[in-house]
Amino acid sequence: VEGTLTARDKVGVQDFVLLDAYTSESAFLDNLRKRFSENLIYTYIGTLLVSVNPYQELGIYTLSQMELYQGVNFFELPPHVYAIADNAYRMMCSELNNHFILISGESGAGKTEASKKILQYFAVTCPMTESLQIARDRLLFSNPVLEAFGNAKTLRNDNSSRFGKYMDIQFDFKGIPVGGHIISYLIEKSRVVYQNQGERNFHIFYQLLEGGEEELLAYLGLERDPQLYKYLSQGRCAKESSVNDKNDWKTVSNAFSVIDFTKDDLENLFGIIASVLHLGNIGFEENQQGCASVPDTHEIKWIAKLLGVDPWVLLEALTHRKIEAKTEEVICPLTLELSAYARDAMAKAVYGRTFTWLVNKINSSLVNKDFTGKTVIGLLDIYGFEVFDKNGFEQFCINYCNEKLQQLLIERTLKAEQAEYEMEGIEWEPIQYFNNKIICDLVEERHKGIISILDEECVRPGPATDLSFLERLEEKVGKHAHFETRKLAGPRGRKKIGWMEFRLFHYAGEVTYCARGFLEKNNDLLYRHLKEVLCRSKNRILKECFLVAELENRRRAPTVGTQFKNSLSSLLEILISKEPSYIRCIKPNESKEPSKFDDFLIRHQVKYLGLMEHLRVRRAGFAYRRKYEHFLQRYKSLCPDTWPHWHGPPEEGVERLIKYIGYKPEEYKLGRTKIFIRFPRTLFATEDAFEFSKHQLAITLEAHWRGALARKEAKRRKWAVQTVRKFIKGFINRNKPLCPDNEEFIVFVRKNYILNLRHHVPKNVLDKSWLRPPGILETASDLLRKMCTRNLVRKYCRGITAERRALMQEKVVTSEIFQGKKEGYAESLHQPFANSRVGVSTSSLSDGILVIHILQADIKQKGDVILQCEHIFEAVTKLAMLVKKENLVNVVQGSLQFCISPGKEGTIVFDTGPEEQIYKDKNGQLTVVSGWVWGREA
Repeated sequence: VEGTLTARDKVGVQDFVLLDAYTSESAFLDNLRKRFSENLIYTYIGTLLVSVNPYQELGIYTLSQMELYQGVNFFELPPHVYAIADNAYRMMCSELNNHFILISGESGAGKTEASKKILQYFAVTCPMTESLQIARDRLLFSNPVLEAFGNAKTLRNDNSSRFGKYMDIQFDFKGIPVGGHIISYLIEKSRVVYQNQGERNFHIFYQLLEGGEEELLAYLGLERDPQLYKYLSQGRCAKESSVNDKNDWKTVSNAFSVIDFTKDDLENLFGIIASVLHLGNIGFEENQQGCASVPDTHEIKWIAKLLGVDPWVLLEALTHRKIEAKTEEVICPLTLELSAYARDAMAKAVYGRTFTWLVNKINSSLVNKDFTGKTVIGLLDIYGFEVFDKNGFEQFCINYCNEKLQQLLIERTLKAEQAEYEMEGIEWEPIQYFNNKIICDLVEERHKGIISILDEECVRPGPATDLSFLERLEEKVGKHAHFETRKLAGPRGRKKIGWMEFRLFHYAGEVTYCARGFLEKNNDLLYRHLKEVLCRSKNRILKECFLVAELENRRRAPTVGTQFKNSLSSLLEILISKEPSYIRCIKPNESKEPSKFDDFLIRHQVKYLGLMEHLRVRRAGFAYRRKYEHFLQRYKSLCPDTWPHWHGPPEEGVERLIKYIGYKPEEYKLGRTKIFIRFPRTLFATEDAFEFSKHQLAITLEAHWRGALARKEAKRRKWAVQTVRKFIKGFINRNKPLCPDNEEFIVFVRKNYILNLRHHVPKNVLDKSWLRPPGILETASDLLRKMCTRNLVRKYCRGITAERRALMQEKVVTSEIFQGKKEGYAESLHQPFANSRVGVSTSSLSDGILVIHILQADIKQKGDVILQCEHIFEAVTKLAMLVKKENLVNVVQGSLQFCISPGKEGTIVFDTGPEEQIYKDKNGQLTVVSGWVWGREA
C-alpha cells in the first residue's frame, strides 16, 4: 500500500480503506475517477479488487508483469488482478487449503476478461511438466468453446456471458495444475428463439455460418447469410463489425481439437446447431379446422436428417399434442400459437441440454484420474446485478443470485475482520450494515417465498396465468417491507409500477419486474410428444441428453426457479468451504469509449455491487494495519533510536517509533503482531514525514558519497605518481646488480617478457623465430629457447611412425652413397622414397623373360624393362632379397601387361612350341614361345 502513498494527490489512494471520508459515495467516486484518468484501473478495498474496464489495451498484462507479481507480498505492489491470483495461489500452496475468486459485475464490465487473465497467469507462472501441459491447454481452450456456445452480443457488451460459470482448477501437492471441473448456471435459453433489437443469438450460430467450410454447410443444409434464419435476424444486427466471427470460428475449431472432441462429436454437435436454425424457419398455417399445419416440409426433412428422427413423426409432434388419460392416449391438434410455442420449446430444450452436454464433455477431458489429494482454486464468473427498463424472469433469478453472493461476501468479510481483531487482542466494535437475508428469505423461503408461490401457480389446476401469479404474490407476501405492486403502492409509487409488475427492494436498490412470461419460463415445458421424438433420435449427443427413462418417469420435473435455487445452494456450499477473494468489475460508460467516466452509471454500479457496504465493514474502526516488522522497516528512519538498526523486538521498536513521532492514544492500537492506525490522516502525516526524511537522508548520503569519491580519487593519484617514479628509477638502474632501486622494474620486465613470450613460442622444429629479449634477460632467453627446441624435437620424434622412420633411414643411406658425388641429389631430398618403385613379372612357362615394372611418376620416363636371362630364377631371387620383399614377384599365366611409355601399354603372350622363339605377331603383340617339356602335354 505504501508504494503510492506519495502520489495520492494525483492518483488518489490505491486502497479505498485509506479514504478519510470513507462513508462518502462522492469521495469514493472521486478517488475512482482520479485513478481511471491515469489509466490505473485497479483499486483495493482491503483485499477486494475493484476493476474498471478501460476499453483499451494498457500493456499491463505482459510476461514481465506476471513475473513481477509472482511470489510478492500482496500489498508490496500496486493493485492488479495478478496480485489477487498470486495471493490465492501462494496461500493455497502454503496452507494446503482451497480458495475461490468471485468475479462479478454487469455485462460489459470485464468479468470474462478478468477470468481469462487469471487463467493465463496460472498457466504461465505455475510450475509445469511436459506431461501436464495437455491438462493446462485443455483448461485454457475450454474458454473459447464455452464463450462460443454461452456468450452473445447484447446492447451492453459484444461478448456477454449469458450463463454463470464456476471453474475449479485442481493443483497437485507441488502446485502444478493437473485438471479442472466446470459447473454452469442458468443458460439464457430464451435467447435461442428471441433477441431484443440490437442484440444477437449465441456466437456459435454466426461463427458456423461465417467460418464453416462449404462442404460442412452443404452437409448441414445451411446458407452463409444469417439474415435467412429467423432465430438470427430478430435483433437486426446479425452482421456486427466489432465481432470477427470468421476468426473466432478458427479459434473454436482449434480449441475443439485440443480438448479431445472427435470428428463424430463435432458432426453430431453441428447437426444440432443447424437443426435449431432449421426449426426457427418452420412456418405454420391455419387449416380449415383452425389448427396448425406446415405447408412447406423442406425444413422438417433437414431436421429429421440431422437429428436422425422420422420426419412425419416430427411433423405430427410439432402440430399435435399427446394427452394421456387414465386408460388411453388422445392426440389433439394444436393451434398456430401452440405450435409456435412447441417449436420454440423444442429449440430451447435441444440447445439448453446440448450446452449441458458440452460442459460435461469438457469436464471429462479435464478430469485428472489421479485420486490423490488435491487443492483447488475456484473461479466464479457470474452475472452481476441487472436492472433494465424491462426486467423479466432471467433478471429476477440473476438478482436473487447476487443477493445470495452479497450476503456471503458481507458475512465472510465481517467474520474475517472480527477474527483478525480477536486474534490481535483488540476490542471489536459492532458496526451497522444492511443484512440482506431478509430479501433472500423473501425469494427462497419454503412455502412462503416468491419461488415457492410461482411453483404452486405452475402446477395448480385451473387456468393459471401470470396475472393470477401476481395476485397470489399480493395475497401471500403483500405485507413484506421489501415487496410492492401497483395495487399495494401508495399514490406516488403507482405511477411507476404497471398492472403486470411487482417491485423488490434489493440491497442495491429497487427493481421492477414484469410478471408476464414468468409461468412459461419457470415451467419450461416440452410437450411429451416432442420429448418422445427426441428420445428416439439417432444423434448420439441427443441420445445422451434425452433419455428414454424420462418417458417412464411420470413425476413432474423441477421448475427452472427451483432448479436454480438448488444449484445456487450447492454453489454456496462449495464457496463456504473455501477461502475467498473478490473482484468487482465496473463498466465506466455505455458507449465502450476509452477514458470516458460516466458518474451516474458508475455511482449506480458502486451501489448495487455493495462496494460502500463492504468498505464500511472493512474499515470497522481502523483504516490501516501492518505487521510490526514491515512498519518498522519502512519508517525506522524517523526515530534516532530505531535508525539505522533496531536490535530489540519489533513491537518495542514500533512503540518507541510512534511515541517519538507523536501518535496520540486515540489514533492507534497495538495488537499482538500488528499496529492498527485508526485515521488515514495519521498514516499520511507519517508518510509525509518519511518522504521529508528520505530527502534529508539522500542529501546526507550524497555529501558523504561525494567525500568518499574525492578521497578515493586522491589516493588513486598518489599511487599513480609513486608507481611512475619507481618505474623510471628502475629503468635508469636496470643494468646494475639487483638492488632496491631496480628490483620492482626488473621483476616487471621479467614478468612482462614471459607473458608476451607465451604468445610467440614456435609451433614446430622448422620454426626458427623467437621473441627478442631485453638485454637483462638474454641468458635466460637462450636457455628457454634451447629447452623449447629440445621439447619440439622430442615431440616430433615421438610422433614418427615405424614406416616413416624406415623411409628416413633410407634417406640416410642415400646421403652416404651420393651426397657430394652425384648431381641432382639435393633436389631428391624433399621427395620421400616410395615403398616400392619396382615390380617384377615372369611367366609360368620355362622361358627366360623377365619384366621389371617401373613406377610411372613422371610422364617423361620410359616404359618397363624387358630382359632375357638364362639364370632367371637366380636373378629374380637376388632382386627380391635385395629389396627384402618376397611379394615383389608376380608369376602370370598366358600373358602379362607392361608399360611401353606413359599412357601406352603392350602385351606379352606366352606359349609353348617345338622350338624357342620371340617374335611380334600380326596383332603387334610380343610372343614368347618356350620349348616343349617331354613327358608333359604341351
